Amino acid sequence: MAKIMDTTLLQNMYDAAPELWYGIGAIACIAILIIFFLAFKVLVLRQKNYFLRRDRERYAETLYASHDGYFAFIYPDDKVNDPRKTLTERCSRRLAVILNLENGVKSDFNDVLKNFYKDDVKKISKYVGMLKEEGVAFEDYFLLKNANKYIRLEGVRINGADGNIYCDMIWFRDVSFTTNRIKSLEEDKANIERKLLLQEDLLDNLPFAIWLRDNNLDIIYHNKKFNDFAADKTQENSIEDHCEIMGTNGESISKALAERVHNTNKPGKTSASVVVKGNRIAMEAYETPFYAEQNLEKTYSAGCLIDIHDLDLLRRNLKRHQNAQLEILGSLGTAFAVFNQDMVLNFYNRSFLELWHLDNIWLDQKPSYSSFLDILRENRLLPEVPDYMAYKKEELTDFSKIIEPINDLLHLPNGKTLRRMRAPYPMGGIVFAYEDISDRLAATSAYNALMSVQNEMFNNLFDAVLVFGANGRVLFFNEAYLKLWNADKNFMASEPSFDEVLDSQRSFFAKDEDWDSLKQGIGANLLNMTSKTMSLQRGKENLQIAVANLSDGSLMITYKKIDGAVN
Repeated sequence: MAKIMDTTLLQNMYDAAPELWYGIGAIACIAILIIFFLAFKVLVLRQKNYFLRRDRERYAETLYASHDGYFAFIYPDDKVNDPRKTLTERCSRRLAVILNLENGVKSDFNDVLKNFYKDDVKKISKYVGMLKEEGVAFEDYFLLKNANKYIRLEGVRINGADGNIYCDMIWFRDVSFTTNRIKSLEEDKANIERKLLLQEDLLDNLPFAIWLRDNNLDIIYHNKKFNDFAADKTQENSIEDHCEIMGTNGESISKALAERVHNTNKPGKTSASVVVKGNRIAMEAYETPFYAEQNLEKTYSAGCLIDIHDLDLLRRNLKRHQNAQLEILGSLGTAFAVFNQDMVLNFYNRSFLELWHLDNIWLDQKPSYSSFLDILRENRLLPEVPDYMAYKKEELTDFSKIIEPINDLLHLPNGKTLRRMRAPYPMGGIVFAYEDISDRLAATSAYNALMSVQNEMFNNLFDAVLVFGANGRVLFFNEAYLKLWNADKNFMASEPSFDEVLDSQRSFFAKDEDWDSLKQGIGANLLNMTSKTMSLQRGKENLQIAVANLSDGSLMITYKKIDGAVN
């Protein structure tokens, strides 16, 4: 019943003033539209604010992710008369890590300054003051006080598009690795420069010219001595002009040699004559190829010029002396021949030709020592050996072994005996000397046989025989003497003197008190006798002594026991 009455009331109100209700409806619609518009606007603003916060977080995280730390002096956004009085400070996480700050991101700038040395603090404060006052940017490097770290500080001012100051930022970058690396490289550079300077000093103070050629055979480096031979040009000019050391023939002394060694890849040398200050000097140029920079496509060569003037004079003098020596050897009766270091006959004299019955035409062809041995073997003029090839090999090997004179004997099949002397030759090779000693050996053999017969004869005598040489020492004694005087054979073989022999006989005169007088008397009588004899009382025995002076100046004494011994 009430619901019907409310509906009726509303209908009556509408019927009474319909325009009013249309106005109220219009106002309600407008209000609803405004509410929807504002809600949409709020939604848009919230979305924009969301993205602004996201962007802010991104920028913040981007700064946090940077390897550089920063400290910022942030100015307020609103316009004020003096914004520096409301500055806020912000320390980044990275900076707190780099400087190991106790308060972390809450640290102020004074906490930052505590990590630097006192003088650096003043310098940094001055930089920061100029940045705040005038916006002057700076960049400098500092060493931390409690850590071996180098920090690069870079101060910049950040302004907005409208000219407002946003903040002053100081970036901190740990450049320890780079700084230490640069320092190490600078030290290495200094060491290399010092070594290069030492090497340059070494090369420039060498007493001979040296140079370096590139792949095109151009000289790209040389020492100061080179300029003495290159028309007194400076080192730079001579290299730019591709100067060469010229010989007396007007051509480069070593460029042709350099081309040859580059092609063969083997060191080489050549003789040259160079005019220096009007004097002609004998020189030797050397070129040694090598691969530059370990590149097989780059073949460089190192060259040098050696003064051999004195050596050349010595060679000439040696050659003259050698020729004079060979002339002397050629005139001697001993057979001489010289085989050089290549085992080729270099010299022989006429005695050598006659000794081996060889053809001088064949010898003048300078045969090898091997061919010489083969000819001697064909003519049966070599010692008979069971293995000729082994003998020949040993003979050839001796060319590299003989360093001092060696003598040996060659017993030939024809009955001759040759004494061979081999000695190193000063110019290389071996000098051979042959001497026929067949007659000398025969005479020596006959003499030895005669002496052997003589010794046997004296040893078979009943009389004791003692012979003193012209030097006063025992030259000979027989077995009868050893028995008579009970003498030591080794002592007698040591060639004792006359006084030592008399002292060895002292035991047979033990009863004589004054031995010195007796010894002096015996010696005087023996030495003063010629062909006479004398008697000597030896204990209970009488000895008859005969002394004879031999033709070679020696003295022969014979002892013989005689009857009539004292009882």
